[in-house]
Amino acid sequence: MYAFDYARPADRAGALAAITGDARFLAGGQSLVQMMKLRIASAEKLVDLGAVADLKGIRTDATGVTIGAMASHAEVAASDDVQRAIPALAELAGGIGDPMVRNRGTIGGSIANADPAACYPAGLVGLGATVHTSRRQIPADAFFTGVFSTALEAGELVTAVHFTPAEKAAYVKYKQPASRFALVGVFVSRGAGGVRVAVTGARGSVFRCAELEAALRQTYTADAARSVKLPSAGMNADLHGSAEYRAAMVVEMVARAVAASLAR
Repeated sequence: MYAFDYARPADRAGALAAITGDARFLAGGQSLVQMMKLRIASAEKLVDLGAVADLKGIRTDATGVTIGAMASHAEVAASDDVQRAIPALAELAGGIGDPMVRNRGTIGGSIANADPAACYPAGLVGLGATVHTSRRQIPADAFFTGVFSTALEAGELVTAVHFTPAEKAAYVKYKQPASRFALVGVFVSRGAGGVRVAVTGARGSVFRCAELEAALRQTYTADAARSVKLPSAGMNADLHGSAEYRAAMVVEMVARAVAASLAR
């Protein structure tokens, strides 16, 4: 790990003021710190958000659920409000990593990191969420832009994520056994905005699958999903599976997610 300075501001204003030069926000540290240990990433200064109280908490109102950026995965999974309003999101959070990762990792840190196989990006895109930052509000469809890449600008801080509940929703992933990252993960929802199918782990960034959405708009069943022949072009291929394998697994995971959503 390269040397760096460290700051732990007490409030949001202090955190934003501390971001100068090559500084980075530190949330749970479950990805950034590990990358820094391996010298894959570096920063002149880390600005620890752990003491910023107004970035924490989970709130509900008539429009849905707002989750503070510093809410841990374990807090989201255990939240009565999330379990009532969007049980699929609580289940997604409860399946991330292991107990240490779930208790230290945060929703804001996860989406800002934008790992191609992370679970939360599928949840955000699958529910049509809105990312609140220190400067603006960004629709989830426009937030994730590529491999470890987002629409965030330099010094811009994720403050919360707002979710609108869906009539039906489920998240299903085929996980890598050691890391629990998704080799293929899908979040399917049906609500006022129609059917959304968000896929993680299969390409360099989370994406919506238009072919499966079209099939499910016609008939929202597992059989309708399985009737789709998804092309393998653009799919990831590695030691865990070929592009053709991942394309087939997207279809199967979507079918299972539809079945799970209908069983609620």
